[in-house]
Amino acid sequence: MTAVVQIVEKSSVLVINEAKVSNAADGLREGAPELCVVVPTFNECDNVAVLAKRLDTALRGIDWEVIFVDDDSPDETSQRVRALAVDDRRIRCIRRVGRRGLSSACIEGMLATSAPFVAVIDGDLQHDEALLPSMLQALKQAGADVAVGSRYVESGSSEGLSSDRRKRLSLYGIRLAQRLLKAEIADPASGFFMVRRELFEGVVPRLSGVGMKILIDLLASSPRRLSIVELPYRFRPRHSGESKLDTLTGIEYILLLAEKLSHRYFPHRLLLFGLVGASGLVVNLVVLRLLMLGGGVAFTAAEAIATMVAMISNFVLNNLLTYRDCRLRGWQAVRGLVSFAALCSLGAVATVAVARDIYQLTGAWLAAALGGAVIGALLNYASTSIFTWRRQT
Repeated sequence: MTAVVQIVEKSSVLVINEAKVSNAADGLREGAPELCVVVPTFNECDNVAVLAKRLDTALRGIDWEVIFVDDDSPDETSQRVRALAVDDRRIRCIRRVGRRGLSSACIEGMLATSAPFVAVIDGDLQHDEALLPSMLQALKQAGADVAVGSRYVESGSSEGLSSDRRKRLSLYGIRLAQRLLKAEIADPASGFFMVRRELFEGVVPRLSGVGMKILIDLLASSPRRLSIVELPYRFRPRHSGESKLDTLTGIEYILLLAEKLSHRYFPHRLLLFGLVGASGLVVNLVVLRLLMLGGGVAFTAAEAIATMVAMISNFVLNNLLTYRDCRLRGWQAVRGLVSFAALCSLGAVATVAVARDIYQLTGAWLAAALGGAVIGALLNYASTSIFTWRRQT
């Protein structure tokens, strides 16, 4: 019986060794690839197969993988990626449910790989994937920290931007970013770049993950001046689908710059929450005035109605803007509104109490009012972040 066991064990070893030889012969990768390409996607179903094919052509001779990070696209982008992955193990998919945002998707994808070099490229085929090998060589041979595909150096071009207005906005945004960053770079708003993974790992705790400009976030978060190589490319027209840029994207961009300028003492959500709160004050005053003058409503009743309208307005705007990436819908939104109103009512009590105490101590009514408003706003922000939009905690 012992002899039989030994024979089986030897046979098992033989099978394992044969499997390793077979894997090597088939060219299957052992260990991490040299390069990982991260592609954030939302409704890019018609583009993923084309991009995967282009990456295969551009990266021949390089050990690579691609990670599509999809924000639960309703056009079933993630299903299309998984279908491609069945035939090509270099293709991976992360489907994010309940989380949104290009920058945060890039961060999640970059954290999911062990490749020593990581690139970010859009899924709309506007970036030139043929530039990736040159980016890799710039990091490996020139010793750069970051290689950037630039529309604004040498033969680069932004002609793929859909309108003159988009081109002007792009240039204005770049000028703002250049004033903030510690590095000299012609195209800090580029969404097409490659970085050493150890650099990314070092700055990731400082990243904001706000909006669509992950490169600006990364450069502004570095504690040291980075070595940057910019390589020109021609920004192409979108292949399929619709652009994700809108007014909210512009607001997020400004807030990202403000957060970085304040060294994260004022997070973008707090800034946006404060702006929404200020709009609520305007709504309250307008409704109060209309009810008293136009409707003949007594002050107490008019103030109660105006406060409720302002509270609903604040909830809607915060749900659309401040917590855009985890927006409440359907019955969740109804429960969220009830939670928001209850918590903000507690904040109002705190505001009055703090303002009263400051006034009794100083006799300065303006300082008392401002102090109470600041404390109330911070309390409202903290409590609603935890209990109303709890997925963000």
